[in-house]
Amino acid sequence: MRLATLAAEIGGARIVGDSAVEVGSLAYDSRKVGPGTLFFCVPGEKADGHEFGAAAVEAGAVGLVVERELEVDVAQVVVSDARVAMAPLAARFFGDPSGELRVVGVTGTNGKTTTAFLIREVLEAAGIQAGLLGTVRQVVGGVEEEVERTTPEAIELQATFRRMLEAGDRACVMEVSSHALALHRADAILFEVALFTNLTQDHLDFHRDMEDYFQAKRLLFEMGPKVAVVNVDDEYGRRLAGEFDCVTFSAEGGEADFSAAEVSYDAGGAQFEVDGIKVRTGLPGHFNVANATGAFAAARQLGVSAGTAAEGLARAEGVPGRFEPIDEGQGFAVLVDYAHTPDSLENVLRAARRLSEGRVLSVFGAGGDRDRDKRPKMGRAGAALSDLAIVTSDNPRSEDPRAIIAEIMGGIENGAENVEVEPDRRAAIALALRRARPGDTVVIAGKGHEQGQEFEQGRKLPFDDREVAREELRRL
Repeated sequence: MRLATLAAEIGGARIVGDSAVEVGSLAYDSRKVGPGTLFFCVPGEKADGHEFGAAAVEAGAVGLVVERELEVDVAQVVVSDARVAMAPLAARFFGDPSGELRVVGVTGTNGKTTTAFLIREVLEAAGIQAGLLGTVRQVVGGVEEEVERTTPEAIELQATFRRMLEAGDRACVMEVSSHALALHRADAILFEVALFTNLTQDHLDFHRDMEDYFQAKRLLFEMGPKVAVVNVDDEYGRRLAGEFDCVTFSAEGGEADFSAAEVSYDAGGAQFEVDGIKVRTGLPGHFNVANATGAFAAARQLGVSAGTAAEGLARAEGVPGRFEPIDEGQGFAVLVDYAHTPDSLENVLRAARRLSEGRVLSVFGAGGDRDRDKRPKMGRAGAALSDLAIVTSDNPRSEDPRAIIAEIMGGIENGAENVEVEPDRRAAIALALRRARPGDTVVIAGKGHEQGQEFEQGRKLPFDDREVAREELRRL
């Protein structure tokens, strides 16, 4: 594709050099540049892509997208913001694939992953082959692929949409993170449905405050999806419903277009009635009723019948690392969950309490180099809703694990007697399992599906809460 054709997507772009040069690939990482590449010089937190422009040219780049002209002997597209330019140029280069896919974007703090899984399951039940882009799993043409981040950069996103079409997918369900929205990764995607789950404290290391966090999520709905589906049990969802034309849902029997009623729970999941039909889900907990109701509402907007939607929800299996049971024949329940915010930890522990025949024991921590304000709130939630809470290390990254634990403990009044500290995560899990009695429920929260523990300077050691729990249970 000619450079001039691509550059026409950006209003105010100025081409310096040969505008007729043929572009064969796109890249924002100089290590991925080859002959025929158009390289985006994107300024970042740690490095400025303009510093790698010359290296990209040496590697074969035929053009650069820049915010300031560089002394190089290739064509340059001068724009006001190279990152903002990336999405529309990538969409044009790959033939605007989201216009041919039925794309569903799911955003919110908690429930994105499960809701996305459920929507895809319902679409598959309706005979619509659907891809998936999310935190836990990426599926293209029915084949699972490795996941690098919740929402990839625009170039990878548009390339993946094209691969989905070529592999026979007719829809794509994707999680859309606030980072992706704020950093313009999701620009130029044509969403058929945008769904909002909820908003609770998280990512305040990236966003200034909760209002800034909300405004980032709101961008998805400003992009003009054909249908917006929002949870009006959540205060921020109610704000969206007041600002946009939305289809609403409620898991608490509230006034909404799709409202769950006659909700009941058992060891095998939950059941409820919505849109005049009974729905059964094998996913336990009130928060999963909310996820299932949202998925049901989204599916109906995609033309799936109520009966088929209910069928898809009934057959949906659990999401890896989301309230995932670990069974090695022990006489008590063990659940691993990704809960890493105060609200999600509270939801998981309340759900565990409802299912437990005995006590609830929890193991949790908080990530380093992330929102510090939520740490004492995690401590309060864990102490209040557990018979025994063991505070441990999560992903400390560059921080001292004991310092993070001290901040968590700062939210626990008078050092509650039901709280213990064990900085070593494996030892903390083993301690909880040793303390458990028949009928109890042990919740291991914070990392879920993750398979490594992150330390200083990017060091990552293999660690999977599920495998560690299995190993420690076998030792018992």
